[in-house]
Amino acid sequence: MNLHEYQAKSVLKEYGVPIIEGQMAETVEEAVRIAKDIQQQTGTDKWAVKAQIHAGGRGKGGGVKIASSLDEVKSFAWDILGMTLVTHQTGPDGKLVRKLLIERGMYYPGSDGKVDVKEFYMSILLNRKTGRNIIMYSTEGGMDIETVAKETPHLIFTEEIDPGLGIQAFQARKIANNLKVEGLAFKNMVKFVLALYKAYVGIDASMVEINPVAKTSDDLIMAADAKVNLDDNALFRHPVYAEMRDIHEEDASEVEASRFNLNFVKLDGNVGCMVNGAGLAMATMDMIKLSGGDPANFLDVGGSASADTVEAGFRIILQDPNVKAILINIFGGIVRCDRVAQGVVDAYRSIGSLPVPVIVRLQGTNAEEGKKLIDESGLEVFSAITLKEAAGLVKKVLA
Repeated sequence: MNLHEYQAKSVLKEYGVPIIEGQMAETVEEAVRIAKDIQQQTGTDKWAVKAQIHAGGRGKGGGVKIASSLDEVKSFAWDILGMTLVTHQTGPDGKLVRKLLIERGMYYPGSDGKVDVKEFYMSILLNRKTGRNIIMYSTEGGMDIETVAKETPHLIFTEEIDPGLGIQAFQARKIANNLKVEGLAFKNMVKFVLALYKAYVGIDASMVEINPVAKTSDDLIMAADAKVNLDDNALFRHPVYAEMRDIHEEDASEVEASRFNLNFVKLDGNVGCMVNGAGLAMATMDMIKLSGGDPANFLDVGGSASADTVEAGFRIILQDPNVKAILINIFGGIVRCDRVAQGVVDAYRSIGSLPVPVIVRLQGTNAEEGKKLIDESGLEVFSAITLKEAAGLVKKVLA
């Protein structure tokens, strides 16, 4: 589950990660009020006005503005709220901006009157090759890390953490050294790294990315931005975080699928898939590609599928106007083929007619019973026994 920046910062703050203070606003009036409050607390005359969507590249798309007056805060808030923000991560359709984060500008002078701000990159995630958490960091903050990796790979550093020991102080000092910070900034960077890793583990995150980590003019180290992805499988331990879910930022069909505990991911193809088991689903998608089609979704009904969940999956697939055919590929191990067949029949009777051809391949537990259910239902479907047959039928119905 993804968090908005303002949510991510509030969660990190609970673990002692220093953040640039700000508040979320849903109206222009709220944005101005928050900016006034920040000015009274800090004396600042600059604010960041940030669109809150689940995507990177907001600044390049016009979703992040630096205001130098309250009038500019009002103007920028008016422009950004309600806009459809298009970035390299949203796709051409973009995302509607419903919320803003108003926070103090980080380019303020230090005690000597000079502005000396540096930006770094830092993220924590699992290295699947080694089974260890890894801290990735760079002196090139504020940039797309993919660009840094491509053009200046020597400026990207990594530090793996032993899961039995957790992060050690010497590792945090090593990171601070490689980032070339000194004095008070060095001490604060060490504290920042230790707190960030503690937060990553404590909230059961699958990824934490801070870009940039800011060294302010008074040598504070703070999260100027924050992207946090939580492990869905651990949300039962964090009911407060689960309530932070913003379904407006998710595909509507994926939200509906989650209500029925279906593993569903929408894709851009023309052949809908209903499969049980992730491995079989991947093989089925490969088969569709080899047959000249493109998968329209990844849908794993799982081992505990009932007729109701199968019917729900069927309906979700049919919501996609790009779907020209549906392939149901079930191997009856834990889930019974007749249960899947009953779900398809129920969906057919509820809908009344099927607007696209349906190919059904049932093998395994109660496969004969499942085939009988479908044959006696009056469904107009193509039946297949082997994957090769199913591939040939996909090619035929798309021709």
